[in-house]
Amino acid sequence: MREIDLSKFDLRTDLIIDNFISEENLQKIDYRKSEITKDIILEEIKLNKETATLCNKLPGLYKSISFKDITDHHNFKEVEKIVTDTLIKFLEEIKIKQDSSCLLIGLGNVKSTPDALGPKTVEGIIVTHHILNIGPLEEGYRDISILIPGVTGTTGIETKDIILGVVEKVKPDFLITIDALKTSSTSRINKTIQITNTGIAPGSGVNNTRVALNEETLNIPVLSIGIPTIIDSSTIVIDTLNYLLKKLSYDKDNIGNYKNKIAITKEYENYQKELTKQEKEKILGIIGTLDNESLKKLIDEVLNPLDYNLMVTPKEIDFLIDKLAKLLSNSLNNSLHKIKRQN
Repeated sequence: MREIDLSKFDLRTDLIIDNFISEENLQKIDYRKSEITKDIILEEIKLNKETATLCNKLPGLYKSISFKDITDHHNFKEVEKIVTDTLIKFLEEIKIKQDSSCLLIGLGNVKSTPDALGPKTVEGIIVTHHILNIGPLEEGYRDISILIPGVTGTTGIETKDIILGVVEKVKPDFLITIDALKTSSTSRINKTIQITNTGIAPGSGVNNTRVALNEETLNIPVLSIGIPTIIDSSTIVIDTLNYLLKKLSYDKDNIGNYKNKIAITKEYENYQKELTKQEKEKILGIIGTLDNESLKKLIDEVLNPLDYNLMVTPKEIDFLIDKLAKLLSNSLNNSLHKIKRQN
């Protein structure tokens, strides 16, 4: 039998909290986890040059807000408040002053719904830079301008070059980029917001990485905000297999639970007790003995040559992108300007 070369396939995710970090490495990282409410979790990670290599990410500050749902008004406003408060604190931590001017960049392709998060978000931003041509801003408002540079495949121009040209002309004190990301966890699709000061590489979510946008390339601080809106087919296969094993383990330990006989349950979703290696092998054969990383690489090797490792997004993505863009624009307006929060 041909030996499978697993070395050429890498786990692909833009989220730092997706990375597989051992307990040993986790102890070396400045990591904090706060359960804000039952359904909202804030995770903060600070990486230096040494610890960054453990996560395969750049050194800097990362904050991730995970939530269950924003489709009803109460949940929406609850998450919006947390995002606003997190942004305010983040700006303070990276020493951005209240009177510092800001350019917001909506990265992505507005004609592709999963990639339209950036453009739709900045369309809801309160812009003020043009008012300075006729007089000073009212108290509480910051000098804000926005840009939607499009994608290189449409404009034919490197995104960084467009942004750099605007930065040289407008001269903002700092930059905020908003973009759609990719995740390696089905449960995080449209349910996690990542904020970082390490910059971003446009197109990275679809393996089409352009020149990075960060403080090194643009010479001003760059704050990047992203939400994963796509996932690849191989990840869905892995998650399905893992949930199958979780359900079988849960069913085995709860065979006498009458509640499971009269109603469909999802309590197995976070069930911690695993089947033994022998039980997994009996159910899935040799596939059941592989860890997630090896399984991912194997499935990629099967799907990629056939071009079947599709990028997938939920069927209600149109509705969700509008809600998430509104959430981010409200939070950015409330954190950048010292004005009354929107309802």
